[in-house]
Amino acid sequence: MKGPARTGERRRALLGEARLLLVFTPEASGTNDPLAALERALDAVDAVEVRPKPAGDARAPTSAREAFDWTLRVLDLCGERELLVLVNDRVDVARALAERGCDGVHLGQADAPPAVARELLGPELLIGLSTHDAAQVVLATEAPVDYLGFGPVFPTATKGYGRGLGPERAWIAAEASALPVFPIGGIDLANAESLERIGRAAVSSAVLSAPDPLAAARALRELLTA
Repeated sequence: MKGPARTGERRRALLGEARLLLVFTPEASGTNDPLAALERALDAVDAVEVRPKPAGDARAPTSAREAFDWTLRVLDLCGERELLVLVNDRVDVARALAERGCDGVHLGQADAPPAVARELLGPELLIGLSTHDAAQVVLATEAPVDYLGFGPVFPTATKGYGRGLGPERAWIAAEASALPVFPIGGIDLANAESLERIGRAAVSSAVLSAPDPLAAARALRELLTA
C-alpha cells in the first residue's frame, strides 16, 4: 500500500516538480495484465491518474466501484514510491481513499465543478482540471484547482479525436497560467520534443502499450526536458 497520506504542501511541491503524468487506462495497455505494464513504468513517471473506462467508449463515465477498485490496486502497486496518485472524475473515490494515499482527483469540464470538489475534498488534496481552449484556461485561474490538462494536442484514438490543437496552443496555455499545465492527447516519441518548452506532458498508450514501458517513459522524459 502507498505510504501515509501527505500534506497538501508536499503534494503541491511534488506536483510542481512533475514532468510526466501517466494516465492509467487499463484498456490502453494492450495486454492482459495492465498493472504489470504500469509497474514497469513507475520508476520514470511522477504521477499516475487512474482512468478506467468501459471498453469501446472512452467518453463514458466511470463507475464508482470500478474507479475505487483500480485506484486501490494502483495505490498498492506504488507502495512507498514518492509519486502522486490521482483518480479521474470521481470526487467520491478520491475522498474515500485519501487516508490510504490517494492524492486527489482530475476533473473534466462536464464533471463536478471544482468549487464543489474543493468543498468536499478540503484543502489538502489536489484537483486537476481538463481544458481545451484559451477561454477555459483563463477561467481556471479563478477556480480552486492545482493543475491543468490541456488538449488534445495531437490526434488521439483514446478519445476519438481526429484532429489536435497543436503544440503552439499548448505553449500559449502554459504561458497564460500560473498553474502547472500538462499537455495531453496523442503525445508520443515522435512529437514529444515539440513540448520541450513546457517540459511536461500527460501520456497513456505511448507508455502502457510500449514493448518496454520503462524505456518509453524515460525516453519521453528526455525529450520533454531536452
